[in-house]
Amino acid sequence: MLTDPFFYAVAIPAVILVGLAKGGFAGIGVVATPLMALAVGPVKAAAILLPLLIVQDVVGVWAYRKTWEKGLLILMTPPAAFGIFLGWALAALVSSAAVELAVGLVSILFAAQRLWAERAVKAAAAIETGPARPWLGVLCGMASGFTSQIAHAGGPPFQIYVLPRRLPRDVFVGTSAIFFAVVNWMKLPAYIALGQFTPQVLATVAVLLPVAIASTWAGVLLVRKVPAEGFYKVIYVLLILVGTKLAWDGFFGLA
Repeated sequence: MLTDPFFYAVAIPAVILVGLAKGGFAGIGVVATPLMALAVGPVKAAAILLPLLIVQDVVGVWAYRKTWEKGLLILMTPPAAFGIFLGWALAALVSSAAVELAVGLVSILFAAQRLWAERAVKAAAAIETGPARPWLGVLCGMASGFTSQIAHAGGPPFQIYVLPRRLPRDVFVGTSAIFFAVVNWMKLPAYIALGQFTPQVLATVAVLLPVAIASTWAGVLLVRKVPAEGFYKVIYVLLILVGTKLAWDGFFGLA
């Protein structure tokens, strides 16, 4: 397994953030892969996180198994599979530096999108009473699969389509939990094809597993203490902060 103390100094907080995100604090987990990539390459960081995500998905899906929106899953999951294929092609055909560049650019775009998030919220009533715009759901599903494959950062494009619909809090969290549980299983063959699940990676996963499980349950317990009326405001603020941080890392890597 990895023995570098610096790796664990960044990996443990990263896994905790992902656990809290899986438990219901959507958005904060997007920083995990770039944080771990400070110690290892972005592809290896994502490979270490993937088995942990799959275990955390079990906790999240179980906790919210009775509250989810079937129509959104049917609309967004198939195009997510195509996005995963595109993400695999990127990692397989280009250098790790290009993957870092892609993560940075994707983060910048989503950070900019969240700056006008309130505009999307104001349009929520029109979205809910008018056409559902399934074409946008398809595009966001594809983008979510792509960004999830390259950096486990599929949350922002998923939320671009789903958040303005103002689902009840637990329905939003449950739908998100099931969507990304399916997406993470679909990503497994791609990471196997990339040859990332080495004995060292799997041993490191085993060391981090207790942290992953504990932090996910903590997220489930804590998110239900957040008032429902303030839930979406918290998500928007977290997305803006995380997006800005990722944008900074992307530009710094280019420099």
